[in-house]
Amino acid sequence: MMQKLDMQSPEFKEELAKTIKFTDKVVAQFNWKYNTNTDINEGVQLGLARNKMLYKKRFCPCFMVDVDESGKAKSSDDRLCPCKPAIEKEIPENGVCHCQIFCTQEYLDKQDAL
Repeated sequence: MMQKLDMQSPEFKEELAKTIKFTDKVVAQFNWKYNTNTDINEGVQLGLARNKMLYKKRFCPCFMVDVDESGKAKSSDDRLCPCKPAIEKEIPENGVCHCQIFCTQEYLDKQDAL
């Protein structure tokens, strides 16, 4: 059964603020950019905060998270943000991660040209 969180609760708002700081650090660390579509960024940040509260880890929200019999959570392809596929393949090859929150300046330039 899916757990529900009160997105208006002080606890969730605090976790969301921490998650935004976390994604800011990821952008700076890897010299990436945020997607210019703020709806995508906000949605991913909300999902990361939710996963952190539910599973104690910032699993990418675009992938299912399963909890085994022992209570250990794991996402499809073990996608813990910033995930290995994004770092090693998606962003270098496509300029954007699967969730589309993180991208390169070149990717943004191409989107602007469209």
